[in-house]
Amino acid sequence: MKGSNQITVRNNNERVILHLIRQRGVLTKAEATRETGLSPNAVSVIFNALEDENLLLRGAALRGRIGQPSVPLRLNPDARYYIGLKIGRQSYEMLVVDFCGTIRARRFQTHAYPTPQGMTEFVRSNLTGLLRSARVGKAQICGTGVAMPSQIWEWVEDFDAAQTEMDAWRDFDTEGQLAAVLPGPVLVENDGTAACRAEWVFGTLSQKTDSIYFFLGTFIGGGIILNGSVFRGCRGNAGGFGPLRIPDEPGGTRLIDHASLSVLDRMLREQGTVTRATATDAGNWSRLEPVLSTWIERASRSLAHAIVSSAAVVDFDHVVIDGSFPSAVRSQLVVATDAYLKQLDLQGVNRPALWNGSFGDSARALGAASIHISARHMIDRSEGLALPSGI
Repeated sequence: MKGSNQITVRNNNERVILHLIRQRGVLTKAEATRETGLSPNAVSVIFNALEDENLLLRGAALRGRIGQPSVPLRLNPDARYYIGLKIGRQSYEMLVVDFCGTIRARRFQTHAYPTPQGMTEFVRSNLTGLLRSARVGKAQICGTGVAMPSQIWEWVEDFDAAQTEMDAWRDFDTEGQLAAVLPGPVLVENDGTAACRAEWVFGTLSQKTDSIYFFLGTFIGGGIILNGSVFRGCRGNAGGFGPLRIPDEPGGTRLIDHASLSVLDRMLREQGTVTRATATDAGNWSRLEPVLSTWIERASRSLAHAIVSSAAVVDFDHVVIDGSFPSAVRSQLVVATDAYLKQLDLQGVNRPALWNGSFGDSARALGAASIHISARHMIDRSEGLALPSGI
């Protein structure tokens, strides 16, 4: 697929250029012409328009080549600002994120379980300080994204929540209620899909066109990248890997029964540790040994089975694993999963490459902020927008 020289699809062509620059870091007009199939004049008009909108910044001219010096352009981080809010089963998180994905300010709060009232109080009490820390005015925020589990009132027995209080979410209009508090349009997305979107917009998945993404939090979820775009599914819950069946593993038949932090917390309690894993020093979980290593083995075995099952349905090239744990734990989990994957029968299944996720615990809030960027300034093949081949 290529760009089009017709004026009527200018918005699509601008997205193509912005998408390319986001993937490559910098791009010259000549490179854009070769990549998109647009005419040099069309590319020049688009670049000029994007500069006029303050979306692009010029770099130093590249000299020493034949012809006129080329000028690389990059995204302007200060062009747009967004708020990302994560409503989690054990914590709230709210960020201010710039156009390039840098977190300018952050607020975080743990809780026993989320309630609409508690979430609203967290937002109201932290919004002013968050914006002040980011040095961004409320009027500069172009949109707010919210990441939260779909049907958050379910599975309460797995993280000791009060069902009567969690049921308050059933009739709570999250988008409508937050629109009266938070700036810009408010969009809500499944938290696993949002974390996957953060990888697609700001992380490693932008170069991996067919991939699956696992995020291990209180439970386990994730997302799917198909043909270079986030695939949400008909109800927005694609990549909800928790119910995947796992064979021959004591303790349950579902992936969620093994590869989730609620399982690690339960294992710690059984060993006499009352502190939740996520309440441990964010950079060092060594104090959780030897339970941590036992859990990594258990989770990685189950993830390996889930990867084979997923790859049998769609021919994925890559698997990205992330979660609410330190980078060292993530690396151990990826290495162990890769080792178990080598032991499984892969006949008829192409073995995907495994990668570390990029953002850890903040992936969901960061992904929430990226909803507006992907909707307005990137190409989504699921929406029928054309992206040049090879991207």
